[in-house]
Amino acid sequence: MLKLTKKADYGLIALRHLSRQTRTASAKDIADQYRIPLPLLSKVLQTLVRNGLLVSEQGATGGYRLSRDPHDINALEVIRSIDGPIILTHCFTEHADQHQCDQSQLCPVREPLRKVHEGILRLLSSISVADLSSDDMAIPSIPGMVSSIQQASPASLSNVRPRT
Repeated sequence: MLKLTKKADYGLIALRHLSRQTRTASAKDIADQYRIPLPLLSKVLQTLVRNGLLVSEQGATGGYRLSRDPHDINALEVIRSIDGPIILTHCFTEHADQHQCDQSQLCPVREPLRKVHEGILRLLSSISVADLSSDDMAIPSIPGMVSSIQQASPASLSNVRPRT
């Protein structure tokens, strides 16, 4: 199952919150507003600072702020900075050479799944923190992703249809 971890979810929530602020916000402010456990959120925010997505400011008016414009930070970047690489299957991840599969040469779904994986990465990289902050965010078309998969292997995926 493809699923965001709580840490990635909290990171996206925090970045969305900070993108709507004109000043810094403390971890406690964010945790209280969204009912997120403060110790876990603090670790997530520290990870985002280490990875260059947030800036931590000390002092009485200190807190966290985005390091860049929210249009320039995408969901994929946030998720990878917290959880590491997104892995749909081990045969074509960023570390594929470490996870060789005995069936990779004969696998009939390897290439279609690679296209799904690439589609998911493209989708996540196309969603900015600014998009997450918008009340009327347009979701990119997933059926388009399904049609590109069908082009890759029409025989093996001829029954794949988008959910309605």
